Amino acid sequence: MTEGEAAPAADQGSRNLMMRVAAALILAPVAVAVAWLGGWLWTTLVTVAAIGLYVEWLMIVGVARETRVVTSGAVALVLSGLCLAAERIDASLLALALGLAAVALLSPERRGWIATGFFYAAAAQIASVLVRLDQTCGFVALMLVLLVVWVTDIGGYFAGRGIGGPKLWPRVSPKKTWAGAIGGFAASLVIAGAFAAAGLGNAGPLLLLAAVLSIASQLGDLFESAVKRRFGVKDSSHIIPGHGGLLDRLDGFVAAIVLAAIFGFLRAGADGVGRGLMVW
Repeated sequence: MTEGEAAPAADQGSRNLMMRVAAALILAPVAVAVAWLGGWLWTTLVTVAAIGLYVEWLMIVGVARETRVVTSGAVALVLSGLCLAAERIDASLLALALGLAAVALLSPERRGWIATGFFYAAAAQIASVLVRLDQTCGFVALMLVLLVVWVTDIGGYFAGRGIGGPKLWPRVSPKKTWAGAIGGFAASLVIAGAFAAAGLGNAGPLLLLAAVLSIASQLGDLFESAVKRRFGVKDSSHIIPGHGGLLDRLDGFVAAIVLAAIFGFLRAGADGVGRGLMVW
């Protein structure tokens, strides 16, 4: 690459970074504000995002023009959201189970991929609501997950660009490096330490939880990259400037929030997922 070719590439990289930062400065405060309000507002945001994830997944696998598949999945997610807003988790699970059956039965091709996409979106929806549901610890638990995912992404980005070195998994994600993975992991531990210092939990469990969620977030990112590479797609969409689509932005969060919800549920039940994550 000549000096003249390198300059435009560097300029494009700087513009992309600026767009990423600008989008994050707008979207992150909105997400935090809605998460703090909780209730039906948070459930509505999560449901809209879940529908977006499902549609983008269908775009990646090449079946987004199948109206019956798109509609049946979206309707099931809306019904699930209404049930979650009323705190009827049992009814929500029923709606999602029927939705999964519907999209599978209506799929003319790539049935397994379509069902996986719906399950992915549905898991993200119900997990995000369950973590926030607890009135005492829900917001703090949700913020822990969000911040761990965000700093894992940010730390990985800057460590990867600044240090470089061996690639993490070049066949799946050519730009990701081991330095980036370790940098993101280290950043997540800083968040856990900050929560412990603020009296929001015990240091040991929080460090372990942040470490596990950071790894899950990075694996979620790699999973989405593998799906896109399987179908020859670069970005899931271009809805978020500098970030691509919702799948590109939320892949790590989906993996982390689902794992967090499972862990919190096992410790404290469906109505105490946040407490199960934060109280030891």
